[in-house]
Amino acid sequence: MEPEARTNRTTVTEFILVGLVQSEKLQSLLFVIFFFAYMVTIGGNLSILAAILVEPKLHTPMYFFLGNLSVLDAGCITVIVPSMLGRLLSHKRTISYNACISQLFFFHLLGGADCFLLTAMAYDRFLAICRPLTYSTRMSQEVQRTLVAICWACAIANALTHTIALSTLKFCGPNEVNHFYCDLPQLFQLSCSSTKLNELLLFGVALIMTGTPVVLIITSYSHIAAAVLQMRSVKGRKKAFSTCGSHLTVVFLYYGAGIFNYMRLGSEETSDKDKGVGIFNTVINPMLNPLIYSLRNPDVQGTLWRVLVGRQSLR
Repeated sequence: MEPEARTNRTTVTEFILVGLVQSEKLQSLLFVIFFFAYMVTIGGNLSILAAILVEPKLHTPMYFFLGNLSVLDAGCITVIVPSMLGRLLSHKRTISYNACISQLFFFHLLGGADCFLLTAMAYDRFLAICRPLTYSTRMSQEVQRTLVAICWACAIANALTHTIALSTLKFCGPNEVNHFYCDLPQLFQLSCSSTKLNELLLFGVALIMTGTPVVLIITSYSHIAAAVLQMRSVKGRKKAFSTCGSHLTVVFLYYGAGIFNYMRLGSEETSDKDKGVGIFNTVINPMLNPLIYSLRNPDVQGTLWRVLVGRQSLR
């Protein structure tokens, strides 16, 4: 675009989110599906959180981190889905510039905290299995809180970096975002400023956000695998693989989608694939996490059963 043409364009004050489908009938169907997914996700994550809070047996570091993960998952889906449901219900696809930037900030804030929290959970499993004698002192309540605080600090730095960098870009039309929520790759396509530095920043920060935790997680689980294989007790091996298996499943799902979405630069040709990855990141992952942990963890299953059913049967 020529410089003169750029100066004659009006500054964008709102964006149009194209969404997933155009048909009003399909929009109604999507509303039902996503509303159901949202309720299941919120109900599942809050149930796990409630079980952890009311059951003294679950007042351990592993479940402390799991409770924080449930809060993050509930928050992550809440940042995206309710506003999308409102647009599906009203058939209005517009979102103001400020609301778009706010949505992007909170999505990257919660997603970043999720990323680092999974690393803290891997470290917790490493200490529990490989350093059992010093586990209680190395993973004290002060250490747990410090690790969660570090996760939030890194996530805030990540979200602020991208939000401030994006705010320096000019948007003067077009304003159609080929997505159902505001995210960096799609917004870069609409800027009438140069986005090369922003794209490099996105790639660099994404490399740090995924590379560092992945290396730490792989290192932790390499030591865990070696320790578990040396166990003589079959029951001990099963319990270790059960708790670690749930965490590894969540890690693979989370980082797999994240790497696909942010470790490459956005392009129009891949925007439809980005929608699929977006659904996975914002809806499927938060919905699957409580199912994965409850289905593979007998302690959580038993507590949920007692909390939801047991008390009623006792009356």
